[in-house]
Amino acid sequence: MQRHLLLICVAAIMLITACAVALAASPSSSSVFPVDRDLFKFYPSLMVYEKTKANFTEPETCAGCHQQQYEEWHGSLHSLAFVDPVYQGEMNKAVKAVGKEIGRHCSSCHTPAATVTGEVSGPGLKGLSPVAKAGVSCDVCHSVSSLNHCRTPSKEPENGSLVLRPGEDGKDSPVQVKRGPHKPAEECGGGFHECKQTDFHVKADLCASCHQVYHYDKHYPLEATYLEWKHSPYAQKDIHCQDCHMVDHDTFVKTADSMTKPQRKEYRHYFNGANYLLYFLSAEAAKKSGDKQQSVRLMKQYEMAVKRLQKAAELEITSDYRNGRLAEIKVRVKNIRAGHNLPTSLTNVRQMWLEVRATDEKGKVVIASGSLNKDGSLPSNVRKFNSDGMGSDMHFAIDPWVVTAFSSHETIPPKGFKDAWFGVQVPAGTKQVTIEVKLRYRQADQQVAEKLLKAVPDDINLSRDYGVTQIPVLPVVDMISLKKVVAVRQ
Repeated sequence: MQRHLLLICVAAIMLITACAVALAASPSSSSVFPVDRDLFKFYPSLMVYEKTKANFTEPETCAGCHQQQYEEWHGSLHSLAFVDPVYQGEMNKAVKAVGKEIGRHCSSCHTPAATVTGEVSGPGLKGLSPVAKAGVSCDVCHSVSSLNHCRTPSKEPENGSLVLRPGEDGKDSPVQVKRGPHKPAEECGGGFHECKQTDFHVKADLCASCHQVYHYDKHYPLEATYLEWKHSPYAQKDIHCQDCHMVDHDTFVKTADSMTKPQRKEYRHYFNGANYLLYFLSAEAAKKSGDKQQSVRLMKQYEMAVKRLQKAAELEITSDYRNGRLAEIKVRVKNIRAGHNLPTSLTNVRQMWLEVRATDEKGKVVIASGSLNKDGSLPSNVRKFNSDGMGSDMHFAIDPWVVTAFSSHETIPPKGFKDAWFGVQVPAGTKQVTIEVKLRYRQADQQVAEKLLKAVPDDINLSRDYGVTQIPVLPVVDMISLKKVVAVRQ
């Protein structure tokens, strides 16, 4: 009997030991989204660094042979990704709320090279190298050697899921290797670097790594720009991110309308998007520092961003009659040119809404909706096209380190539409009403922007660097407007 019990105890100990070994060897985190910590050493960033003796190159060096591309990039959001004061304020708040590890989650997409080399692990700009401050620089994109999308916790692109390898260990010295979409010519690299062709530099899969942002721990998609594109007609027609964002304004419109790819000569390193506020702030900073050329460059990008927004949507107004009398006005908002949802990115922060005003023949207002309050906030009953975030407790939340789901999601899919209805009550004897509709957009709620800009690290001085002595009223872009006169009686 004792021998039997001894054998049982030995077997139990062996089983427990085997389980412990298996757990130690398996990826960590939850069973739903396990994390391979051996592969993803910068977790919660999912970027992989294949380190060699080759270092990352600052953009100014690239400018020696690629002046046009450098100047296009130099005025882009990619070049501003890390120095952006709104981003710096957001990351500063995140690190204080969650801890310094979340800094890697943010910085791996806003300054990838400096993150994997260990130069940057949190907010602030003091003492950083040009490579770090350059954000998403030339060398970042052209040092991507492969993608790790299928190996992430969610098995989708997320949180910087790409591999960086700026070069190789040569026989006598390191060899810089730069990658791009075209077959290299014999003279490619000019002796400074070698050239290799890839198949992903012209595809949305490359952009997906940083434009598909998941919660740092729960792996819920906070920004789903890539998946919005992937599930759209643009993906079905082989129109990728680069085909709309790496071209000038007219080419973007042509591509979205015809669903045909631009010619090779039409591509530019603009990376232009809707963040017109950052272009404007950075142009003011460049002007204050005395760099007139950079200020002009950034204002051109600002104008391009505004024009892009103004070409993204269309409006339709129709009237609904009951018993022969006007009862409601329907406003249809169409996403006609954005290859992702409208709006996209941090959709619980971005604001896109309808401002509707209707008057009778005497000028009396019969519909009024969507006008900003005196403090810059939106009224509670406005028709918005964005998302509302919530935390794990299912209560409203806006901070990205808290949001683990959306309680509502009202963005408009590519080539799709959303309708809004407005009831009409007109005085007796009214024969017609005039409807005026505006689709309006801004980067964030005024109070949210103020909190982020007030949270910038101590080494960023908004007055000194940007000429901002008080938080400005956030500019609103009128994307499109429409006016229509409708009869009260059918």
